[in-house]
Amino acid sequence: MIAKVRTIIQNNRRLTVREIADDCGISVGSCDEILTDDLHMKRVWAKFVPRLLADDQREQCQTVAHDLFECSCEDVQFLKNIVTGDESWVYGYDPETKQQLSQWKGPMPLRPKKGRQVQNKTKVMLLVFFDSEGIIHHAYTPDRQTINEELYVEVLRCLYESVRRKRLEKWWGDNWILHHDSAPAHTSHLVQQFLAKHGTTQLQQPPYQILLHVTFSYSQGLRKV
Repeated sequence: MIAKVRTIIQNNRRLTVREIADDCGISVGSCDEILTDDLHMKRVWAKFVPRLLADDQREQCQTVAHDLFECSCEDVQFLKNIVTGDESWVYGYDPETKQQLSQWKGPMPLRPKKGRQVQNKTKVMLLVFFDSEGIIHHAYTPDRQTINEELYVEVLRCLYESVRRKRLEKWWGDNWILHHDSAPAHTSHLVQQFLAKHGTTQLQQPPYQILLHVTFSYSQGLRKV
C-alpha cells in the first residue's frame, strides 16, 4: 500500500488525501499516516516568484555572481565602489499619527476617531542611487510620469554632480561602478552613449535578478565554505 501511494503521488502531486485514499480503497486516516509517517511528506503551498528562469538564464546568473565574487576577492574595495540605482512608485500618505491627533476630552464627548491610512492620489516615481555608505542621490519624476531615456540621462547628470559633492574619493579616483537593472530606459542607445562618453563602468546585470543580493549571498556562502 505504501508503494501504491508513492506511485500515485509521483504521478500527480496535487491530489488531496481523500482523493488518494479513495484511489487506494483505504481510510483517510490511514492514507494520511502513510504520507506523513512512512513517506515523510507534507503538503506545501506553491512559492510565488517574480519569474521562472530558463536553464541558460540560471547559468548566466551563476556566471555573473562568480565573476563578481572573484572581483571582490581580488579587490577589497570592489563592492564599496558600486553605486546602485533603482526606481519605484511611491504614494503620498497622511503623516499624522494617533499621538499627533490626541486631544483632551471630558467625560461625555466621544473619543475622536481617525481612519486608517490609505493611498492618496499623489503617485510619483522615486529614483535612488546609493553605495555602501548610504544614499548618494535621489530624484522624483513629475506626477505619474514613467522613466524614459531622456529623463534618465538628466538624472544621471545629477548623479555625477552628487558623486562629486558627496563621494569625492570616488570622483577623483574615477573608479566607481554603476549598477542598475536592464530596463529599456537604462539600456537605450542614448543612455549608453552618455555613459560611454563619461567612461562609466557598468556591472553586468543577470536576467530578472537583484544583482547585489545575489552577489552578497553568493560571496558570503563561499566565504563560509
